[in-house]
Parts: sequence; C-alpha cells; structure tokens
Amino acid sequence: MKIKEVRELDTKDLAERIEAEVAKYNQMKLNHTITPLENPSEIKSVRRNIARMKTVLRQRELNK
Repeated sequence: MKIKEVRELDTKDLAERIEAEVAKYNQMKLNHTITPLENPSEIKSVRRNIARMKTVLRQRELNK
C-alpha cells in the first residue's frame, strides 16, 4: 500500500486497517516459524505498511 492510498483513508478506517494488518503480520510470523514461507520478504513489506499507517495516524493526532 502506497502512502498516497493510506492518506486517502479516513481515521476510523485507518485504525481498523492497522488492526487487520497487525493480525496478518502476527499470523505470517507464526506460520513462518512453523514452515518457511515461499516469499519471506512479504513479512517485511507488511511490517513497513503497518509503520506507514501508524505514521499517518500519528500525524493526524498531532495536527488536531
């Protein structure tokens, strides 16, 4: 997900999306420890997407 797409989401949707991505990330990490994923770089991309979304959410909190 690009930063432009993240900024277009409203705050409520962004918070829900963060929760969903964190759950997905945790599940991917668990699955990877049991049986290695075909593409382990997906874990890194999900982690970075979470960071992007949290950054935008924090910017919105500070601008209020």
